[in-house]
Amino acid sequence: MKIAIFEIEPWERQAFEGLEREHDLVYENGRLNRDKAQLLADVDIVSTFIHSSLNRDVLQQFSNLKLIATRSTGYDHIDLNACAEMGTAVANVPTYGDNTVAEHVFALLLAISHNMVEAVDRTRRGNFSLEGLDGFDLQGKTMGVIGTGNIGQYTAKIASGFGMEVLAFDIAPRETMARESGFTYVGMTELLSRSDVISLYVPGTNETRELISTEEFDTMKDGVVLINTARGSVVDTEAMLRALSSGKLRAAGLDVLAEEPAVREEAELLRSYFSKAHNMDTLLADHILLRMRNVIITPHSAFNTREAVQRILSTTRDNIDCFIRGRPCHVVNSSPSDTGASS
Repeated sequence: MKIAIFEIEPWERQAFEGLEREHDLVYENGRLNRDKAQLLADVDIVSTFIHSSLNRDVLQQFSNLKLIATRSTGYDHIDLNACAEMGTAVANVPTYGDNTVAEHVFALLLAISHNMVEAVDRTRRGNFSLEGLDGFDLQGKTMGVIGTGNIGQYTAKIASGFGMEVLAFDIAPRETMARESGFTYVGMTELLSRSDVISLYVPGTNETRELISTEEFDTMKDGVVLINTARGSVVDTEAMLRALSSGKLRAAGLDVLAEEPAVREEAELLRSYFSKAHNMDTLLADHILLRMRNVIITPHSAFNTREAVQRILSTTRDNIDCFIRGRPCHVVNSSPSDTGASS
């Protein structure tokens, strides 16, 4: 089979080297786009990370694509409808960084609670003044966890270790697990109104789009902190800007933005089709967020530890191996019956 691996660092290639004995592998440092898809139209398997947009236009450049092995848990960057029409299976990495992302959540939260960015910048300039650097303790505060999958559960455990009360909301609550992990399920309204810190752990779907918007911000107590390491689309960006400006939100710690790919590639603004494909108001709001002093933004890097990336690579390699042997695993769409090495 011909296999193309995109968004791959040189050190990561060793995870796939064993496949080279029987298959034709192509490595691409950059993202998969329409032009590259045309050049590699005959590939059987593609592996990408989340920065490649596998939309219908890109996918239709392939003549016989059998498997997309995304190196991520989320797959909202892939057009599953187009994959179904093409008979292309999609496999993900169900879990790889429960502790990794949860630790990043607290890196953001502690940076906010101790005014760490301003403190470090000020000290580097030789200014040792404490003026305006007063923070707040986590102990005794209430943390609201929206979504209690693996990462949400791990976050709850860390929060408990800080002496925080943890409230949680999930459409499918697991009470036994909640008792074991030391948190309490409540309704969304109660969580929003009681929490001092709110952190999001839901996938980016049509159902969760702008889950947190004007009504939800109005329900929150004044001075709440919002942490989002899930997907940018889960929060209404313009509503968040209003909440930050009014003081409803004391601060926000974000590892994701609603128009993240566009912010990454501002040069695309010069192309005529760009404004049709992206929400310009949201893109502008994202740029404002980048410059606000009570907002800390990291470049979708919560997953990015050597250990977590190694787990991603290992699972992706397993996904490809299983598919080639005719036993697809971690498939998130309806897998075509003729997949595998025999096809």
